[in-house]
Amino acid sequence: MSIKPLSCSQLYRTSTLSKLAADCKSTKHLQPLDQIIGQDRAQQAVEFAMSIKEKGYNIYALGHNGLGKRTMILRYLSRHEPSSNNHTIFDWCYTVNFDEARHPKVLKLPAGSAHQFKKDIENLIHRLVKALPMAFDNEIYFARSEKLKNRLESKQEAILQDLTQSARQHSISLTLTVQGDYQLVAMNDKNEAYSEDDFEALSDSKKKRFETKIAELEIKLRDIIRQLTILEEEFSDKIQKLDEQIAQDVLIHCTTPLKEKYNHLAEVKSHLIEMNKDILDNLEIFVEGSEDDISLAYAALDKKMPRRYQINVLVCQETNSFPIVVEDSPNYHTIFGYIESATFKGTVFTDASLIRAGSLHRANGGVLMIDAVKVLERPYVWDGLKRALRANKLNLSSLEREVSLSGTISLDPEPIPLSVKIILFGDYQTYQLLQQYDPEFRELFRVTADFEDVMPRTDIAEAHYAQFISSIVHDNNMLHCDRKAMSRIIEYSSRQAEDQDKLSLHSLDIANLLRESNYCARLANATLIRHHHVEQALTNKQQRAGRLQDYLLQSFINGSTLIDIKGNVIGQINALSVIATSDSEFGIPGRITATASFGEGEIFDIERKVKLGGNLHSKGVMILSAYIASVFGQTATIPLTTRLTFEQSYGQVDGDSASLAECCAIISAFSQVPLRQDIAITGSMDQFGHAQPIGGVNEKVEGFFDVCSSITQLSTQGVIIPRANVHNLMLRNDVIEAVEQGLFHIWAIDHVTDAIQLLTNIIAGSMNNKGEYAHNSVFGITQNRLTNLRKDHNSTASNT
Repeated sequence: MSIKPLSCSQLYRTSTLSKLAADCKSTKHLQPLDQIIGQDRAQQAVEFAMSIKEKGYNIYALGHNGLGKRTMILRYLSRHEPSSNNHTIFDWCYTVNFDEARHPKVLKLPAGSAHQFKKDIENLIHRLVKALPMAFDNEIYFARSEKLKNRLESKQEAILQDLTQSARQHSISLTLTVQGDYQLVAMNDKNEAYSEDDFEALSDSKKKRFETKIAELEIKLRDIIRQLTILEEEFSDKIQKLDEQIAQDVLIHCTTPLKEKYNHLAEVKSHLIEMNKDILDNLEIFVEGSEDDISLAYAALDKKMPRRYQINVLVCQETNSFPIVVEDSPNYHTIFGYIESATFKGTVFTDASLIRAGSLHRANGGVLMIDAVKVLERPYVWDGLKRALRANKLNLSSLEREVSLSGTISLDPEPIPLSVKIILFGDYQTYQLLQQYDPEFRELFRVTADFEDVMPRTDIAEAHYAQFISSIVHDNNMLHCDRKAMSRIIEYSSRQAEDQDKLSLHSLDIANLLRESNYCARLANATLIRHHHVEQALTNKQQRAGRLQDYLLQSFINGSTLIDIKGNVIGQINALSVIATSDSEFGIPGRITATASFGEGEIFDIERKVKLGGNLHSKGVMILSAYIASVFGQTATIPLTTRLTFEQSYGQVDGDSASLAECCAIISAFSQVPLRQDIAITGSMDQFGHAQPIGGVNEKVEGFFDVCSSITQLSTQGVIIPRANVHNLMLRNDVIEAVEQGLFHIWAIDHVTDAIQLLTNIIAGSMNNKGEYAHNSVFGITQNRLTNLRKDHNSTASNT
């Protein structure tokens, strides 16, 4: 039974967009897609995690790069804010702790009100900066303070008057020195103080009388001085009370409207009360004080107001807006915030106004989205993130204190309550590493949003995909795509998925193709992106990334790499492989040869022997060895030793997709039946000879087509593939045209015997009840040759 090549309709599935309205001529007439396409499983996982408020239900978004995981989740969250889950959003501020400056206090405010509160406090302080000095610089204050001063002086004079009169009766005067001390001095008849000489000239009895009296008066004077000190302290207290009363009147007048405005917020009300008390304790900042102290107090980086009363708005959320933060550079400071330092006149200082927010602060009450690999690459970030999630608190401690033993004094701000969902984006390898090596990962990230790489390709799915294309066009302000351009992009997506019945969900690839097609269309001054613009973009991409492919193709043309694409050769076959670079994948043919000599049935894999063959390739060779042994060695050892190799292969060989070709080459070497060289083959096999599907089938077919068409004019050339790979075919247009003209052929097989029949034009053969094959079949020819070799060997052994 002849094996017929595949028809053109089996090589490519065109997109008809049958579910779009007939009058839909371009993406301009399509509603952009506002939902996640083809990711129902991942969407349900995100929805589940966002609906649970308990800690630990964070999300690991699992999937390859380029799937658009971030874009999909952002679109979902923008449409489905979890307001039903009682996610309350707050503004967060730091203020000075008036009792302990090293421990700034947290102030929680309703969302959207922090900046207004900060302005209100600034306006209040600015008013006090003007009003307080004015309150102490008027006649009323001067009169009241002068009155207290006069009372002090009157009491002092009254107390001193008695001592003065008593001293005068004994010719002693009470005087005040330049240094401000009281002094008792003996006086002469002229009511003048004795000089030292005159005093020494006095009689001993008179000097004794003066000294005794002065000593008595000094005792009284010390008592009087204590009374004067008490009076001065009382005066100072009264002046302070007067100042506080004056300041209190000003504060009541200025702060009453603010207290009434924020009366419903207990934390704000408490802060205002504490601030009023602190202002009264530090009036010198507003009224008087040393120039250096006042300069330092006003050394603000932004506003001309005392730093002590500044409100540091750490986070101010938009009202009724669910915070969604994407952190592209997740280092310790950007995630957890940091504390700045300022320098003023050579003095380095810090305070509550220099605390800066991190991504966790901004995302508090919402969602923080981070790349998992970037988090793990930065020191201390992963540990800090886990610590914050476990404690549900956000401690803002400096990284320097975390990593060193330095005892440098810094701030220790009050922790902020944390309620956030973390979404990590990562690949499968990172996910497996975290699962295996970090036991806390499972507890903190209990939900896995597993993103699909492909989606089923149905007529309805194609219509949705067209809407997806429309959304990219609208989001990036591109030219609109006409209907044929949309169909071509969908077909490209199916090619990327390597399946006629699937569509790729790697949105980055589709977006890049649209950008490049848009460039081609604008370069041609077109008003729409059309089919040929998409083709031009794909051609340009191939041209940019095709240097290596062109180089290898040239090696076939100039004969550097040997290949036969005509005639028949024993033990030689053309296999196909795929070479992948960072930008492209392409197929290339390679010659496999097998030689057989008398032996004991071993198959030597030369690639394995020289350590150029990978484990998968070796496994494939072992499997085909098992098949050959089951076909030809059931009753006796195969009397041949086979050596198998990839010719002109100088690098690593891996994968089992050449096992069908290797099996055919070995059977050809056994039977001495030549194989067609105009046919290449790809596919793996099991121990029973069944053809198994492989990857990269499109690239492999096109690779052999390119080599054949470059060397000679096509006529009988073709490729054999496993039948299970037929649905993977989405071939280039030039290949399909060659097939349609009968110049190139693609056969799909189910078993290695089908490949042998195509390559030899002889039926492979099947075993009868006696364990024999038909003499005119390939297996029969092989069996006869092996039987003769055994007989010759036995006769030679018996003669010796």
